[in-house]
Amino acid sequence: MANHFADRLYEAVQSKKTPLVIGLDPVYSRLPPAIRAHRQMNDEYDAAAAVDAIFDFCTQAMRIVAPIVPAVKVNIAYFERYLWEGLESYYALISEADDLGLEIIGDVKRGDVGHTAEMYAAAHLQNSELTGLEDVLAPDAITIHGYTGADGIEPFATMAAAQGKGVFVLVRTSNPSAAALQDFQDAQGQTLFEKVAEVVNGIATKSELMGEKGYSDIGMVVGGTSPDATTSLRTKYGKIWFLVPGYGAQGAQAVDCIRFCKSDGTGALINASRSIIYAYERPAYKDQFGDDWKKCIEQAVIDAKIDLSQAMQSKL
Repeated sequence: MANHFADRLYEAVQSKKTPLVIGLDPVYSRLPPAIRAHRQMNDEYDAAAAVDAIFDFCTQAMRIVAPIVPAVKVNIAYFERYLWEGLESYYALISEADDLGLEIIGDVKRGDVGHTAEMYAAAHLQNSELTGLEDVLAPDAITIHGYTGADGIEPFATMAAAQGKGVFVLVRTSNPSAAALQDFQDAQGQTLFEKVAEVVNGIATKSELMGEKGYSDIGMVVGGTSPDATTSLRTKYGKIWFLVPGYGAQGAQAVDCIRFCKSDGTGALINASRSIIYAYERPAYKDQFGDDWKKCIEQAVIDAKIDLSQAMQSKL
């Protein structure tokens, strides 16, 4: 297996024949009734019970999607909600995903400068060498923000290079109010997100961060619901992996997202979270599979994979 994150990602996307990534954003109240009814997991106000239920659900969901997709994105906020109980579960889930052969993106959105950034990078990218924590794995990549400039990105990039890991920097997000800040233009007409992309690329294309497949360990987060102007980023920054949220529940269509893929299907990871992991709530799947929530998730993943593939073929 390649020890360079961007190369591993390339191989995984090619092997699974899809850029689809499944996001894990587990909320106890939306878990399948079969899990919430379990006598040891039926109290959402009991931290241990709730965390056990969430861990059980995420583990089973990953086993379903692992043969189909190259990666999962685990949102740490849904685990931090439960403090140390949740964080222990988060890292345990990363080990489970690693055993399943998935690339793992920790959606942590950290960011700072100097020694603080170094500590964040160590906490979220470095496989611990501390006594008693040797078996704890960090994710293969994380998300960060670059609002503090290059000083806030470089410590993460340095750690990623040392650990064979990756970093995705927020450039243009998929939320409705993003435009108020991220589309703001300077006197020359350059938007803030374009400036951030420029800074990220300047760091990403350093030789020590480049893999054999032509991609950098440092990528960009660019939402599928973002304006058409972001499409030019694909052409301008050909050595960058894009992490593309917004597909599914947030309203982005397949065609909105595959514009960030290259003709060989690489270059972008298209994330779907709620539309997949809560597929058993959707009438189309519930009517077909009833209370079999696992079949609902499996079919939703297959359908999303086909949807993206068809959009890609239409593009070509």
